Amino acid sequence: MSLRSFIESLCSSQCAGRAPGSAGGKAARALVAQAFRDAGLEPEEQPVPGCGGANILAPLRGEQDRWVLVAAHYDHLGHHDGHTYHGADDNAAAVAILLEVARALRKNPPKGRGVLFAAFDSEEMPHFLSEEMGSEYYARHPTVPLDRIDLMVCMDLVGHAVGPEGVPAEVSQWVFALGAERSEGTGALVDRLSRAEQGVVVRRFDAETVPPLSDYWGFWRRNVPFLFLTNGRWRHYHTPEDTPDKLDYPKIEATARWLERLVRETCARPEEKIRFLENVRDDASTLRSLIELTGKLEAVSPLAAMARETAGQLLTHCDDKGRLAEAQRAALQMLVSRIESGLA
Repeated sequence: MSLRSFIESLCSSQCAGRAPGSAGGKAARALVAQAFRDAGLEPEEQPVPGCGGANILAPLRGEQDRWVLVAAHYDHLGHHDGHTYHGADDNAAAVAILLEVARALRKNPPKGRGVLFAAFDSEEMPHFLSEEMGSEYYARHPTVPLDRIDLMVCMDLVGHAVGPEGVPAEVSQWVFALGAERSEGTGALVDRLSRAEQGVVVRRFDAETVPPLSDYWGFWRRNVPFLFLTNGRWRHYHTPEDTPDKLDYPKIEATARWLERLVRETCARPEEKIRFLENVRDDASTLRSLIELTGKLEAVSPLAAMARETAGQLLTHCDDKGRLAEAQRAALQMLVSRIESGLA
C-alpha cells in the first residue's frame, strides 16, 4: 500500500476520526497492525487502561540490546456535532512515515542498535499529558527498559507544506527538529543531515521554544534522549478540513527517507550509550534557524524583515553556551508564536 493510500485509509469513514476506544479507533488499530505485519514485523498490542485503546509496538531487534524508538500517535478527535475529524496531518501522515521507515529497515536492517516502532494511542485531548495518554502509559510500563532507549524520535504534524501557497520551496519543505540539544551528539547529527534528502530541509529548534506538544514529553521528563519532528500547526489543525487531499506527498516521502537515514546513523553510533543532557538549552540554534527562515520569506512578507532583525538582535544576547536570559527567552517565544501564526 502506498503512503497516500494508507493515509486515505486511516482517514476513511471506516475509521471515523480514530477516537480511542471507538469502533473507528479499533478499525484504525487493525489497519496499523496489519501494515506492520505486511512490512515483515510482528506487532503487539499494549492495552491502555482508561481510554479503551491500545498502543501498537513492533520491534526490530539489532546486534545489541540498545534501542532507537520511532513513534507517532494514530488516534484523532473522532466524530462531533455531525463532523468527522479526519486527522490527515494529525497524525495519519506521521503513521504512514513510521510504517515506511519500518518497511525499509526491515528489508535492510541497520547496524548496531535495534529499532522499536510505536504507534501510540490516546495522544489527543482529553487524554493529553494524563496517565491515559498512550505514550505516558508506555513510559510507565515499557516493553524495552527506558535506560536502554538511546533516542526516542516522535513525529506529529509532518504532512503539510510549511506556509501558505506561494512561499518559496526552501520554506515549504522545512521540518522543525526539537530536542536534539538534549542528548550528546544528536544536534551535530541533525545538522549534518539537514539537507541530506532532496525535498526536505530539517532545522533545529530548542525543545523549550514551545510547550510540550506530543508523545515525547513522557520520555523527556524521564531523561530519555528524544527528537521531535514537526511542521508546526497549520490552518486546518483540529478541524474537519484536515483531509488527505491537502497534504504534501513529495515532502512526506522525503521526510520518510530522511528519517530512515537518521535512524540508521543513530543505530550505528559507536557510543555504548547516548547520554541525556540535563539543564541544557540551545536558543542560539533556534535563532539561527529563524534568521534563515525569515530571510527566505522577505520577498513574500513585509513582516519577515522585522522578524529577522529581532532574531538577529536576540542572537547577540546569547551567552557562550547559546542560552538567553529568561526575559529574552519570553521575547523569543513570542517571536516564534507570531511566525508560526503567519505560516499557518
